[in-house]
Order: sequence, then C-alpha cells, then structure tokens
Amino acid sequence: VVLGLAWDSTRERIADNEARRVLAELAAILPPALHDNEPHRDMLVLEKPGDERRQVWRARLDGKPTAAVLTSLAPDGYSGQIRLLVAIAVDGRILGVRVASHSETPGIGDVIEAGKSPWIGTFSGRSLDNPEESRWRLRRDGGDIDAISGATVSSRAVVAATRRAMQYFRRHRDEIFAAPSTSAADIPAV
Repeated sequence: VVLGLAWDSTRERIADNEARRVLAELAAILPPALHDNEPHRDMLVLEKPGDERRQVWRARLDGKPTAAVLTSLAPDGYSGQIRLLVAIAVDGRILGVRVASHSETPGIGDVIEAGKSPWIGTFSGRSLDNPEESRWRLRRDGGDIDAISGATVSSRAVVAATRRAMQYFRRHRDEIFAAPSTSAADIPAV
C-alpha cells in the first residue's frame, strides 16, 4: 500500500521529468527553424516485423514534414546496449545524432556522448549517399567513418545503429509522416 501511494504521489513528477528530458534531447538535434509544431507531442511508435520498435518524433513547418527523430538501438556496444536518437531531415540528411543512454566504460567508451567528444557530431550532414551506403562502416572495416581511438567497439555500434535508422527512415518515410500522432501517455518508454 505504501509503495502504491508513493508511486501515485510521484507519478506526475516522474512524467514531467521524462517530458523535460525528451524536450532537451530533441532540442539538441532538431533545429528550431525546422519546426513550428511541438515535436515532442507529434510522436508515434512503429513496430515492423524483423525490425526494432522505434519511437519517432516528427517536425513540421506550416504543416509540412521537415524532419523526424528516430530511436535506434545498438545492442552491440562494448558494455551493452546503446540507445541513440537520430534526427533526419525529410531529404534523408542527418541533422544530428545523440546518445540517449549507454553503459559504456567511463573515460573510454563514453566518449560517444556529445559532451565528452565532438565525434558524434561528425554524422551531421551525412546521408546514405554521403558516404554511399556500403561505406557506412569504420575505416578499419573498409568504410569512410573514423573510429574513436580506444573505443572501436562503441564507435562501430553507433555507426551501425545510425545507418540502420537512416535505412529505416528511407523505407518508411511516407508512413512516418502520414501516421497520426500518439499521446505520450500512451507510449511506453523505449
């Protein structure tokens, strides 16, 4: 009973804190000039057979789609799963990538975070055509993307998860922007 009362009394505060966290993450990778809607309220969850479950926040300007932010999971980080947010313009260019959560080694693998290294910013402006899709790998794996020294496994996981998010966006872009929004309260956390 005590746990139930505690949960009930803190439920709104927890939801408010979660909404603020999402707003901050979206603001970091979604330029305000690209939307006049509230992307944190224009969201949906897509579950496709054979693919991961993805939360998607959509940006619109004058009612027209301009960008989407997709979750992407890298299950193969050095210390476990890495959860990314990948902002993609309607034309397929990356606007930004941020690490939303991870368990990578402090001081080594955690340099995938924007606040610890500029590396994650190197994805901005890229697309599946820049470099070409087959080159979306680390240089040491025959691709065009530099790894973070000492964090090759983490780098490889982030690159692959970012590529998968872009591929998913390319395949489902029309559906992403056509689908109705879902209330944040109806969407379980990813």
